[in-house]
Amino acid sequence: MSVIVITGGSRGIGASTAELCARRGMGVILTYKSNADAASSVVQRIQAAGGKAVALELDVADVSRFGHFRETVQLTLQETWGVATLDGLVNNAGHGVFNPLESVTEAQFDGLLNVHLKGPFFLTQALLPLMGEGASIVNLTSATTRVATAGVAPYAAFKGGLDVLTRYMAKEFGPRRIRANAVSPGAIRTELGGGLNDEFEAMLAAQTALGRVGEPQDVADVIAMLLSEEGRWINAQTIEVAGGYCI
Repeated sequence: MSVIVITGGSRGIGASTAELCARRGMGVILTYKSNADAASSVVQRIQAAGGKAVALELDVADVSRFGHFRETVQLTLQETWGVATLDGLVNNAGHGVFNPLESVTEAQFDGLLNVHLKGPFFLTQALLPLMGEGASIVNLTSATTRVATAGVAPYAAFKGGLDVLTRYMAKEFGPRRIRANAVSPGAIRTELGGGLNDEFEAMLAAQTALGRVGEPQDVADVIAMLLSEEGRWINAQTIEVAGGYCI
């Protein structure tokens, strides 16, 4: 059985991806930072549908814990699925800070950097010894790297850095046939940044060619494809999943 890790799997895109991948026959290790109940609920839904999943606590901003997390993942692989390697990693965990450039604090800047770029870099490094040949890495970036949106400059800058890092992962991990791609969502109905109110959603829908904001499932479908055999010849790409946002 293929087993994958999804960071930030307790809600939004991460939860939808976890449930979809489980329905497609993958074993799922999903992580959460603080909301154990939400993570447990995702695991229960997966199990009720006949899948198998485990939720592990992880703060992707705390690099010092990644070695311990790798050991926990290794033990979980053996005890839950009887395997020694991972087949996929989805660097999805994130948070948003919406401030104009002139009011962003150093603490906010560092917090976004740690979660959206430093965390994925060193977590991938930590889990690489467990990645099997032919595994797939999917990094979640953002359409804000293409369309400048006031108030999200640090977030977008670090997501842009993750886009670049994705290509370097594909290049350096290629000898092990490990693919690396990025998925770049547009406006999605999640809790990121406090979620969408009616007025904001209407504005975003009007800026999208297909006339609506996206749902987590819209993004999960693409992530699951990249993790599967269907995505076997897609590598070093950033795929925008945005319904034609600001085109």
